[in-house]
Amino acid sequence: MNAKREEVGVESSAPERARRASGEGDDSTPKLPDPEVPSRPRRRVFSAAYKRRVLEETDRLREPGQIGAYLRREGLYSSSLCRWRAQRDRGPLDALAPRRRGPQPSPRSAERTRIAELERQNEELRTRLRQADLIIEVQKKVAALLDGDAAPPRNEPSS
Repeated sequence: MNAKREEVGVESSAPERARRASGEGDDSTPKLPDPEVPSRPRRRVFSAAYKRRVLEETDRLREPGQIGAYLRREGLYSSSLCRWRAQRDRGPLDALAPRRRGPQPSPRSAERTRIAELERQNEELRTRLRQADLIIEVQKKVAALLDGDAAPPRNEPSS
């Protein structure tokens, strides 16, 4: 059966296929890229300096098709360019800095969180104060009992 596989050109083992795919052993074959796809794609993040540079470069381009060629060369989408231009027009260039994704915390929720933290801390302190008061009361009673025992014993008539 193995002889038949070799005649047809079917590789006999997985390690052999991996060796040939990686280009090991044969300098004439080009090395193939790794076909493994990451399990989770990574979001691209562009720095503010890079965004400024792209905007300046695209603003200099005047001929039809030059902007498209530049975007293809940089691996960017025209929607990114439009969004960056809108950000630049809206405010200072610091607006081009990346923002955190997801819902942004509102100042009111930050205040509520702080109030809840303070109320929890206040309740904890009240509990500790009640415990301290109880301990002080017990200590006073013990001291009073011990002071009573410290008095000279009464001479009781013996019968």
